Amino acid sequence: MDLHVRYEGDDDPEKCSARKLARFDLVSLHRSARAAPPGIVLDPHAEQALSPADADESDTLVVLDCSWETAEAEAFKLDGPHRALPFLVAANPVNYGTPFQLNTVEAFAAALCILGERDHAEELLGKFRWGHTFLELNDEPLRRYADCADSAEVVAVQSEYLDRGEE
Repeated sequence: MDLHVRYEGDDDPEKCSARKLARFDLVSLHRSARAAPPGIVLDPHAEQALSPADADESDTLVVLDCSWETAEAEAFKLDGPHRALPFLVAANPVNYGTPFQLNTVEAFAAALCILGERDHAEELLGKFRWGHTFLELNDEPLRRYADCADSAEVVAVQSEYLDRGEE
């Protein structure tokens, strides 16, 4: 999978996982939506969940790295099928333990695991001291999502985790 980031640059450069991945030539950064190639767009506002069925859609993943306030407007400008990641918990130092608050490397790693490329996910996370923790915290759901046939099954599995949280 080719990994691309629509990079806004509005975060702390010292904490930016996208910039770190780019320094290792593991992702390509793009300063405009037009410069980003078409691909599966990881979009927290998408109506459809990412599933293993999306592996046939494209060999390119595109993540939007910007503030939450501008994410919906910026994601709209990116070409390709838009998919939301299902319930997962952040392991990064800024949002540790918070559901749905993944940083860029966590989003890429989650998508890669769901799409059957766990080794690639481990390579990315290996560049961060806390990276292995993301896979440990989310091991069961990531494996279950990767075993789903389609988005509907992913949403059903996600519902189990969300229902547990309400109890």
